[in-house]
Amino acid sequence: QVQLVESGGGLVQPGGSLRLSCAASGLTFSIYTMSWYRQAPGKERELVARIRTFGGYTNYADSVKGRFTISRDDAKNTVYLQMNGLKPEDTAVYYCNAFLQKSNDYWGQGTQVTVSS
Repeated sequence: QVQLVESGGGLVQPGGSLRLSCAASGLTFSIYTMSWYRQAPGKERELVARIRTFGGYTNYADSVKGRFTISRDDAKNTVYLQMNGLKPEDTAVYYCNAFLQKSNDYWGQGTQVTVSS
């Protein structure tokens, strides 16, 4: 019933930019905390960015602070991740997460971001 669909990933050169989108359906989007996570090969999944409900409080991993921006459009049930100044170490599968409580915790299928020259 709940569906999170990421898009916007791809191959980009170092220093380039990408904008990821996550379209949500089947949930009351506006009351969910939305996050972007990523997982690189051989590494654990890590939180990249998070945006809270209504007030729009955000937080970022230190490694992306100042380069990435998370935003949400509740009218479109969509969360975005603007990624600028991409580095090879940003290469990972990026996942969208919607969290309300333990029983309402949903994940997208992931989208590949590859930063390489």
